[in-house]
Amino acid sequence: MMSSPVILDCTLRDGGYYNAWDFPREIIAEYLTAMSAAQVDIVEMGFRFLKNVGFKGPCAYATDDFLRNFTMPSSMTLGVMVNGSDLHTDIGWEAAIKQLFPETAETSPVQLVRFACHYHELPNTLLAVKWLSDRGYRVGFNLMQIADRTQEEIENLGRMAREYPVEVLYFADSMGSMTPDDTAQIVGWLRKEWDGPLGIHTHDNMGLALSNTLRAVAEGVTWLDATITGMGRGPGNARTEELVIEAEEMRGRKANLVPLMEMIRRHFRPMKEHYGWGTNPYYYLSGKYGIHPTYVQEMLGDSRYDEEDIFAVLDHLRQEGGKKFSLDRLLGARNFYSDDPRGTWKPADMIAGRDVLLLGTGPGVAAHRPALEAYIRREKPLVLALNTQSAIDSDLIDLRAACHPVRLRADCDVHPTLPQPLITPVSVLPDDLREALSGKELLDFGLTVQNGTFEFYDTYCVTPTPLVVAYALAVLTSGKANRVLMVGFDGYPAGDPRNDQMSDLLDLYRSAGNCPPLLSVGPTTYKSLPSVSIYGL
Repeated sequence: MMSSPVILDCTLRDGGYYNAWDFPREIIAEYLTAMSAAQVDIVEMGFRFLKNVGFKGPCAYATDDFLRNFTMPSSMTLGVMVNGSDLHTDIGWEAAIKQLFPETAETSPVQLVRFACHYHELPNTLLAVKWLSDRGYRVGFNLMQIADRTQEEIENLGRMAREYPVEVLYFADSMGSMTPDDTAQIVGWLRKEWDGPLGIHTHDNMGLALSNTLRAVAEGVTWLDATITGMGRGPGNARTEELVIEAEEMRGRKANLVPLMEMIRRHFRPMKEHYGWGTNPYYYLSGKYGIHPTYVQEMLGDSRYDEEDIFAVLDHLRQEGGKKFSLDRLLGARNFYSDDPRGTWKPADMIAGRDVLLLGTGPGVAAHRPALEAYIRREKPLVLALNTQSAIDSDLIDLRAACHPVRLRADCDVHPTLPQPLITPVSVLPDDLREALSGKELLDFGLTVQNGTFEFYDTYCVTPTPLVVAYALAVLTSGKANRVLMVGFDGYPAGDPRNDQMSDLLDLYRSAGNCPPLLSVGPTTYKSLPSVSIYGL
């Protein structure tokens, strides 16, 4: 066992999940200097991916020829990582590892190779450990998603690794779900069969990455991962700039943090503001429920997902399982209404032939309340409000519409206090929502969500999104409204992609045919929404 911690920085590898491993060469050169000054022992220069699908920068492949472009500080060890899944290929593990490492350690700039694998990938990966060791490489072994493994499986991992030339056995809190006590328990289980160096790689979903790392040190773990500003998949990792401060006292080695902090100021802080890694309530929930953080990362990077969508998807994955990331599963989780639509209420019985004033949730409703109320009293349109919009006299609102399960759950205490009937897809709501709304007059208009589609039927509809505005427009079209006057659809500041998304939604709606004319009577930034003034009606 090593007597003092080994600090391994894996920014260029784990951070690449945000910038496709496309770090400029000048930043890499500065990075190496800063890591040496900060007393970092090992730098992981990236992955060695086997597959070449889509553009990825040089740190995704970290080839020997690329790495030779840099002057390596003599005090540091250079490493790369290989995913164990890349060894489970049609060409077989040995052909794969030969392709990834064409040189021996004698000629390669790489000294340390770490394998990251799931439990079921152990056999092939351990064989590759021996192959690399025979060619002079130091080899580390990382077991991912350790929190999902039983004590027996973890002890078995230690037992198996003991039979191979593994220099350090790592465990990774891949979901960011572990506490310091969990960390201590895992170390104890591994120690029953493994007496060599242990390492830990933590994720910061619940803000515990550094705490878990330091608890691991207290339990005898000596290899510690970190990244600059925590840059890494999902919420990121323990932060190098903090860990090297903690390590100073443990190791009695003074770290010069000035070059590192300059790099953070000039490069990594702007990148963090751009890409947005770091923990937040969404990542906290993903850690708490054992959901793969890439689900959150993907949703935060996709403006189609608003706050309600993200919480709804996480709730769905908590119940259905989300430990392994799948884009198909993410898209399926977003389509809350994927079953065959059902409904019992016919909007045409109440709406056919009438003008409808549709009240959105934007500030334009409250800002122009007197004019809107005067218009309603004078012209007597049917007034439909979205969700719990209550910026005008409640007596002037005829109906409400709501469909998003998270919004309904958030408003389920408010809806029973509002006098208007609520249009909602009752038949497919979760049982707890139906029970919460049991005292409310509900008009069951069915809904299913299908990408790129608007369809209108007597008692149900198909929409491309669970957004309530899409549902309300479908209700009014099925109800054969004469025209739809819209207010409270103010839009977003210039450059916000949600403006284009709403315009695309309205264009798709019109292309479905047989739709009533839409006309904004309040301020709006939506280019595809014709606009007049409520004051001229």
